[in-house]
Amino acid sequence: MLETTAWQQGWQALGLQATDAQQQQLVAYLQLLQRWNKVHNLTAVRDPAEMLVVHLWDSLSVAPFIQGEHLLDVGSGAGLPGIPLAILNPAQQWTLLDTNGKKTRFMQQAAAELRLANVAVMQTRVESWQAAQRFDGIISRAFASVVDFVQSSGGHLAPTGVLYAMKGRYPSEELVHLPSEWQVKASHELHVPNLNAERHLLELIPTKMSN
Repeated sequence: MLETTAWQQGWQALGLQATDAQQQQLVAYLQLLQRWNKVHNLTAVRDPAEMLVVHLWDSLSVAPFIQGEHLLDVGSGAGLPGIPLAILNPAQQWTLLDTNGKKTRFMQQAAAELRLANVAVMQTRVESWQAAQRFDGIISRAFASVVDFVQSSGGHLAPTGVLYAMKGRYPSEELVHLPSEWQVKASHELHVPNLNAERHLLELIPTKMSN
């Protein structure tokens, strides 16, 4: 289902370290996503080669920047980027949150089949969720705007935590409206193998943390 050369070239371009077992888990995740997608329409991307690039490589491109032990993926959908990142970093504890029942069922099935003991799945809205803890890092590739992301998810962040916003083009216009309580700590231009489009990762922190 995945062309070996494309996998090897993409993996080399990402420059990430992973065991053979982890790479096998990543392949198994993509294959499971492809099977479920035929029935449940989890993602509009159906071509396996395209899915490899726009889902897996895109998710893994942020791996070098994600810090912390307890992480939250908001609007995870089919488990992106949370499941690939959880596979690559088994010491991190990942909570994957989405409102869509068929997508959370898929994530639960994927975590079970791949034996990901470091993944928990929640079906709820982040705005109304009463979490048992705050998180070292919160990531999303699904929010329409940075402002929506900080307003809905910022309350779940630990005092020294970071919000990670995955975006396409650098969101200059969105950042004009960023609440004064938040600031951009860092911005990273991402390089996704075989993707002819811009990708950026923004690190957002409460303004008071810089004092």
